[in-house]
Amino acid sequence: MCTTCGCASGERKIEGDDNHHDDDHHHDDHHDHHHHHDDGHHDHHHHDHHESAAQPQKIQHKHKNKYVAKGTQPVIVHHHYYYHQGDVHHHYHGKAPEPMAGNEPEDTDAPAAEPFAPQVHADKLGLHYGQGEAGSHAPGMGQRRLLQIEQDVLSKNNQLASHNREHFVEQHILALNLVSSPGSGKTTLLTTTLQLLAGRVPCAVIEGDQQTTHDAERIRATGVPAIQVNTGKGCHLDAQMVHDAAHRLGLANDSLLFIENVGNLVCPASFDLGERHKVAVLSVTEGEDKPLKYPHMFAASTLMIINKIDLLPYLDFDIEQCIAYARQVNPDIQVIALSASSGEGMDLWLEWLEAQRCA
Repeated sequence: MCTTCGCASGERKIEGDDNHHDDDHHHDDHHDHHHHHDDGHHDHHHHDHHESAAQPQKIQHKHKNKYVAKGTQPVIVHHHYYYHQGDVHHHYHGKAPEPMAGNEPEDTDAPAAEPFAPQVHADKLGLHYGQGEAGSHAPGMGQRRLLQIEQDVLSKNNQLASHNREHFVEQHILALNLVSSPGSGKTTLLTTTLQLLAGRVPCAVIEGDQQTTHDAERIRATGVPAIQVNTGKGCHLDAQMVHDAAHRLGLANDSLLFIENVGNLVCPASFDLGERHKVAVLSVTEGEDKPLKYPHMFAASTLMIINKIDLLPYLDFDIEQCIAYARQVNPDIQVIALSASSGEGMDLWLEWLEAQRCA
């Protein structure tokens, strides 16, 4: 699940992937169990499953069981952290034990949510739900629990992202994560860029959308290999998706890999994909205050592209103010203003790409 908005990623689909996973997994390459029992009757299991050659994904399961005597019948609280496609699932068997006074079970998966109240704006006309220690809010869930879920999800994702990055470095692949809100012109920017780079630099594209293969088809029309990743209910790509898609693309050494993320200025900011840089695309039709409204994305980005500048004569958009806002959030962010449709400023973008390839 996404720790920012709670979305699920269980419906993801990658083009060319006919392998489906359900609760019954059959693995024959590797299966390790580690058990530990002590006087408190705790049972810890760790399973590593490596799939067969036909199914190369690695799936990791972590189980923690607590057996708590209650009368003559033990109550089993089963914590099942199932890491697959960046998701974490928690299952309970039996009724969770009630904590003894001063001796709360350290692994209980459903602690009482601490009271949470939003911060009230000074004018009493607004409520802020992002001021807790988790920086977000979910009904009925405490801040510590939200933090625990975020740590579980992002820790695994970051391991996979590091694995991706190692491969990209070994192959001298410049991987860029293009992020924006829907409609900023990311795909048009990509198709124009790929046409200008044709014959000069080998390129490939991973396309992220909730549904359809429309954008991947637009990319492939330029002659560049592209693979569509559909996230279903998910609002972002994760490192596992990029890993699976990259292997299907068969990336060439010394190439450029563009990862077009799902249109969203919130959740993709938290998920490292193994890319060299995040590139935030902002169109002039969206308003110059976007960097202040969605600060985490612009803080995480190396470059901000202000797109659709050919429309400036028809809009009330202040480029200098937009840049000033972005640098309030990220003083080091680089900025390029261009129009992917008219071609204005595209030379600056190509120069930036070349500088990154040579870095």
